[in-house]
Amino acid sequence: MASLRYLAYRAAFEALWLSHLPRLIRRYSACKGVIFTLHRVLPEAPADFAPNAILQVTPAFLEAAIVRVRALGMEIVSLDEAIVRIEEPRTRSPFAVFTFDDAYRDNLDHALPILRKHQCPFTLYVPTAFADGEGELWWQALEDIIAGHDALALPGNGETEYVECATLEQKNAAYDALYWRMRDMPEEVRVEFMSDLARRYGYDMKGQCRDLIMDWKQLEVFASDALCTIGAHTVHHYELSKLTPAQAANEMEQSRAILKTQLRKDPVHLSYPIGAPRSAGRREFDLAREIGFRTAVTTRPGGLYAEHAAHLTALPRISLNGHFQERRYLDVFATGALFTALGRRGKVDLT
Repeated sequence: MASLRYLAYRAAFEALWLSHLPRLIRRYSACKGVIFTLHRVLPEAPADFAPNAILQVTPAFLEAAIVRVRALGMEIVSLDEAIVRIEEPRTRSPFAVFTFDDAYRDNLDHALPILRKHQCPFTLYVPTAFADGEGELWWQALEDIIAGHDALALPGNGETEYVECATLEQKNAAYDALYWRMRDMPEEVRVEFMSDLARRYGYDMKGQCRDLIMDWKQLEVFASDALCTIGAHTVHHYELSKLTPAQAANEMEQSRAILKTQLRKDPVHLSYPIGAPRSAGRREFDLAREIGFRTAVTTRPGGLYAEHAAHLTALPRISLNGHFQERRYLDVFATGALFTALGRRGKVDLT
């Protein structure tokens, strides 16, 4: 099902690019700018079974995005400058903001040199338990475990459930089913389910975290760079909507306090983990504002408008998606109003 969905998206991107419609939309829309979401930056192609390849772009594509956005007349700015431009009544040239979630180690190796080469401001959102080497990147762990086995015996309530995953088709089906099952679980249940699965198959969750995520010393390289804005991404990367208000607030507040201690930066920008409507909504938007964050970003697709000045903790972003790395698609990605229209939730989505 996922592959069919991406084929449909790809066909739509092709049609939009060929039509030159994005150029007309950018010229006449009231959209002030866009925020791009990125995660991993890796030169090698993903394996045949790689459901998380959606989170991965090549250094060449990142560089192409920076160059093309500027060629389209958009200025790349920091989040602080983006706030100024959203709030000011006068119209300026459109802008773009580049953001990276999770603090993957490959950002240091492959993204930072490109960002410096092009003097591209960006924001890095850090989940503090990840930087401590204590986080759980469960979505990647699930992929790795399925990739290494032909069948899984799943943890359960006294009964063993077996899942076949010998073929590529079976692996993709198993991942899709288990991913969404885990997304539906309360966070404490999901954590225990994943921990049990990892123990059964000898998978070192903490070692995986240390391998994939930058430690505090590496993060100091980013924190000391004038191009970089450090943002909070909670402590444990839990879906905040699943937590009590006190727990959700603590995840936000503690991540901010830890980042201030470790990196001597007081982050005023937040990224909601996963960031979809079921992960963060009006309650989380209000909490982030009450705690004192100036902005908070979702993963709801859309552009930025004057109306967002009153709702800076509910900002949309557009994902530079690993499945759509053709350079001709960058004109589509840069057209925030198009994604707002496709979302069908209006300019500001507070649901």
